Amino acid sequence: MRPFHLAIAVDDLAAARAFYGGVLGCPEGRSAQTWVDFDLMGHQLVAHLAPRRSTPDAATNAVDGDDVPVPHFGVVLTFEAWEALAARLRAAGVAFGIEPHVRFKGEPGEQATMFFRDPAGNALEFKAFRDLEKLFAK
Repeated sequence: MRPFHLAIAVDDLAAARAFYGGVLGCPEGRSAQTWVDFDLMGHQLVAHLAPRRSTPDAATNAVDGDDVPVPHFGVVLTFEAWEALAARLRAAGVAFGIEPHVRFKGEPGEQATMFFRDPAGNALEFKAFRDLEKLFAK
């Protein structure tokens, strides 16, 4: 699979470095005064300095009983890596918008999921499937 490239707005590059580099453990790549590249588990995430939006994204969609923030982004991990990340986030005191749990239990799309926000308010979801072949199962 080819890595994706995603550019997001942040209002504080030092906070982005602390969160993505420190809390999530993403190695830093190239940077300038107004942006920083991060290796987000093999994908290129670029944090661009931009003014804070007046209101955080408030749109949600109901998914298996949770109000899922829209937009959001993240990575599909192995189950073991997902559990380790959840523990790392808890240890760092990250507040979850949706606590780590398994949704669609017993269905083809059963998955572990968790949602949280970065310091700029961007919503992230990290998920895992015990069987990655079920990623697009109906």
